[in-house]
Amino acid sequence: MWYSAVGCFVTLTLSLLAAPSATNAQRPAHVPRIGYLEGRSASDTPYLLEAFRRGLHELGYVEGQNIAIEYRYAAEKRERFPDLAAELVRLQVDVIVTAGLAATKAAQQATTTIPIVQAAGGDPVLAGLVASLAQPGGNITGLSIRDVEGGGKRLELLKEAIPHASRIAVLWNTDHPAKALEWHQTQEAARALGVTLHSVEVRSPRDFAQAFAALAEARPDALITFAESLTIGHRHQIADFATQYRLPMMSEIREFAEAGGLMTYGPSAPDLFRRAAYYVDRILKGVKPADLPVEQPMKFELIINLKTATALGLTIPPTLLFQADGVIQ
Repeated sequence: MWYSAVGCFVTLTLSLLAAPSATNAQRPAHVPRIGYLEGRSASDTPYLLEAFRRGLHELGYVEGQNIAIEYRYAAEKRERFPDLAAELVRLQVDVIVTAGLAATKAAQQATTTIPIVQAAGGDPVLAGLVASLAQPGGNITGLSIRDVEGGGKRLELLKEAIPHASRIAVLWNTDHPAKALEWHQTQEAARALGVTLHSVEVRSPRDFAQAFAALAEARPDALITFAESLTIGHRHQIADFATQYRLPMMSEIREFAEAGGLMTYGPSAPDLFRRAAYYVDRILKGVKPADLPVEQPMKFELIINLKTATALGLTIPPTLLFQADGVIQ
């Protein structure tokens, strides 16, 4: 009996030592957290967020299972960016994904250690956010919507849609570093096409009333709007003005066509957001942002709003419709 009791005690002791403790058995694995910083509202561009989630899913991540996302939206109020970025830093997220140059700048000011992935935004080199596209050098990497020939191409497409247009106004934010290059591209194309450009400048929301008055007085044949955070935030007002004065409008991102503009041509934003998931995956696997080159857009899309064309009494050439990646009826 004594030997039997000892044997049972030894067996029980060894079993307890071999078995993992209840605490260790129930300890969950670390679930990476992504901070998502966006300048617009959650309902404004759901297809971009869906593209990002799709990119994550393709790489094996499922939100709510093996990855979590903390969303912060400025809702067109840029002054909220510093506080929103600071919130994400306090949450100790593993990486911050930004939509737009202003969001990227706010994230950079909030942290120099948490990796930042710009899903889409202006040229980070011109903005002083990275040392170079090939070697970012800090905690920021991702994708740039810098388009070295887009300004000229947009004018060419607009001229193809409206051959008689000879005086075209350009509404743009002269404080945006990348838009000076786009203005230069558009000027070069205008000279080649025999088009006269009329520059209408905005630098803050207060400037739009004066800009619209200048456009109403100038009565151009068409309008080009350079897309960046200021004009994107006022795209509905710009599109409403263009509709009221029967101005065919061309811009860079599809949101302007969806707001009522005639056409847009530029980098595919959904493609960029989907690609941003690749950067997140690489960073979560240990690659430093400084070692991930910033990519430029590979896919471009032409969107035509046929409803607007009909309202303006325009017939879009079949050759142009054939090129379109999307048509709004």
